[in-house]
Amino acid sequence: NINDDTLILLFILLDGTKNGETFAPAKDQFQEELVIRPLHSGDIYASFQFRTLWDTDFLQEGQKKVSHYRLFPKSLGQVLSKFSVQELHISFTQGFWRTMQWGQPFIPSPPGAELWVWFHDTVSDVDGNWKELTNVLSGIFCASLNFIDMTNTVQPSASFKPLGLGNATDHRFLRYATLPREIVCTENLTPWKKLLPCGSKAGLAVLMKSEKLFHSSFHSQAVHIRPICQDEQCTSKAWELRQTLNVVFDHYTSGQGKKEWSLFKMFSRTLTEACPLASSSKVYVDITDNPELFELSPATPLLSQAVVLGDRRTYSVYDLTRAETFGQLRSFNLLLRWKGDNMLRPLLHAERYVAGFGLQTGEIHTVIYNNHPYRAFPVLLMDSVPWYLQLYIHTLTVTSKSRDNKPSYIHYQPAKDRHRPHLLEMLIQLPPHSMTEVTVQFERALLKWTEYTPDPNHGFYVGSSVVSALVPSMVAMSTNFTQDQPLFSSFVPVKEESSYFVRVYTEPLLVNLPTPDFSMPYNVICLTCTVVAVGYGSFYNLLTRTFQVDEPSPPLAKRLANFIRRIRGVPLLA
Repeated sequence: NINDDTLILLFILLDGTKNGETFAPAKDQFQEELVIRPLHSGDIYASFQFRTLWDTDFLQEGQKKVSHYRLFPKSLGQVLSKFSVQELHISFTQGFWRTMQWGQPFIPSPPGAELWVWFHDTVSDVDGNWKELTNVLSGIFCASLNFIDMTNTVQPSASFKPLGLGNATDHRFLRYATLPREIVCTENLTPWKKLLPCGSKAGLAVLMKSEKLFHSSFHSQAVHIRPICQDEQCTSKAWELRQTLNVVFDHYTSGQGKKEWSLFKMFSRTLTEACPLASSSKVYVDITDNPELFELSPATPLLSQAVVLGDRRTYSVYDLTRAETFGQLRSFNLLLRWKGDNMLRPLLHAERYVAGFGLQTGEIHTVIYNNHPYRAFPVLLMDSVPWYLQLYIHTLTVTSKSRDNKPSYIHYQPAKDRHRPHLLEMLIQLPPHSMTEVTVQFERALLKWTEYTPDPNHGFYVGSSVVSALVPSMVAMSTNFTQDQPLFSSFVPVKEESSYFVRVYTEPLLVNLPTPDFSMPYNVICLTCTVVAVGYGSFYNLLTRTFQVDEPSPPLAKRLANFIRRIRGVPLLA
């Protein structure tokens, strides 16, 4: 079911003519790239650059409006045409760029929201266009730009020059404003990604996972629109739309280690293809600093040098438009491995967390890691769970490498309500270089209202699990105790030369319990007092009051006649 308009559009796109009129092909192109730079502080700086060039002019076409958009977003094109915008620069930043630790960013931006616009010199009411433009951009980017008014708008005279072709002297057509308290969240990132030709379905934009991008030390997204020259002689002009996204990942806070990283660790995703509409799609890795200390996997023979911010840098280049970049797995995951021992991984590690939803049931997951490359060893796991978490021991499961791992020893002491907690001990054999997960389900109990803490909605803490083990040693241990040994090395005496005792504690848990509304007793007291005061007071008043018949007074003429009769001694009128 194709209507006539669709057939006409297909005919125009395929043939290029309609009613004898020839339509020129679209003169636009799209490029994307990702630059990754390991910082001296140990953080990772990732900068996305998306560039769209369109050989058209929204301002010189007069009343003839541009109606067909291919790669350039239509919403921004209509904004340029309606408000006669010469240049537009907008950014949303969460965090503060630490220059002393990270160096200079490729495109700087302040915390919060920033907007500065150059209008065309034919605009008569710049303030009116500025006010309408901020409201429109507020809807496009789902931000609070509508709070920009004249109280926070300035006209810089020398600080902001046009970055493209434009009048650099008449600052009457320049407006600048910031919102430093603007909070950047997923609602701002989603419309930003929709402006890309491929959206977030293909290309480098696949890596833009919200929970990873916003779980970072610094996050900044920006849109820059300006007219530029396409050659040195400036014989042809075009509109440039540049979308940038800069992120700094702190691998200390994310628990990934400090130096080693990969695309999957940073973004939880890998690249599978370039954007089909992109003429260029590349990933650059800065290898200028200490290239002999680390190695990239997969390696690439393509190298590039560029002068960036007054410094000559060397980059390894990965071209996503080439099929050999993805290999046979059709997946590209860039890894950086340090050749030196820059990060020591403990042989035994454990962590614990609560899963599930709602306030009735849940699961406790305890994960134990054996990082030894070839040795297996047993560990003793002890869990102490409060009584208000009623464990279902029949749901206890232990898995290692996706297979069941039956404990060789289990001791369980059930809890008694308001008397003792659950106690669970297990002896588990950990395979080499493995992750063992212990899972048990529980049900939350409803406490008495006097048993809740002053802040019950904060949750209830559950103590850490304890993992004890004799961990294999990489070197021979000395069993002879001497006074010359350091105190910290002699706290636990060594009984075997090939192993040493280790005790590991997991994180404490914070569990929410069903919590009543503690304002209800106050409401009940107020309601009861009101009922007693109104009901009992009225009833008591009725029981104790004395009632008398109030006779109506006679008319004035009758009272006057009775007064005269009383003087004359005549009987009074009834």
